[in-house]
Amino acid sequence: MSDVYFYDPAAGHGLPHDPFKAIVAPRLIGWVSTRAASGQLNLAPYSFFGAFATFPSIIGFCSEGRKDSIRNIEETREFVWNLATRPLAEKMNRTSAPVAPDVDEFQLSGLTPAQGRNVSVPHVGESPAALECKLLQVVQLHDLSGKPMDNWLALGQVVGVHIRSEYLKDGLFDTHAAQPIMRAGYRADYAQIGDMFQMIRPTS
Repeated sequence: MSDVYFYDPAAGHGLPHDPFKAIVAPRLIGWVSTRAASGQLNLAPYSFFGAFATFPSIIGFCSEGRKDSIRNIEETREFVWNLATRPLAEKMNRTSAPVAPDVDEFQLSGLTPAQGRNVSVPHVGESPAALECKLLQVVQLHDLSGKPMDNWLALGQVVGVHIRSEYLKDGLFDTHAAQPIMRAGYRADYAQIGDMFQMIRPTS
């Protein structure tokens, strides 16, 4: 009897729930604020988010479905990523509600839209850190057969960084104190940062 469970995704996983998101975890939340060309604000969390480069810094998130965030970013070519934290978890979750495009999730969740510096999009004033971005590209994903998917990847270059002063310790951002939360597991599963350790990369 094998001690490894293997499945071909094309044939189905054969489990009660698809384990993909539980395996690729934890993942920082793409808590993205945008502004439509009309001026309407939007704030929404995305499960697929990451940092992809430095010098310049590039981040991105992927939307399952062509949602308001993607449309707004294509209109204005700007967005802001906000660090979702344990103290802000309930309000972040509120911004995931399926509401109409004319609903302002800042107001809906009781969060403060803080004015941007290098973009017109506000960031979450209560968040320990926020990254202002200019759009590089929006990419519609395709599968192995070349079939277009209803998944849209937005990549942006960081053009401004906001850090609340209480989270800077000796000039370093205190990640542990900020209490970032992450998607971890299935639909309702989240994680928060625990013990941290240092390990120096080998030089040879």
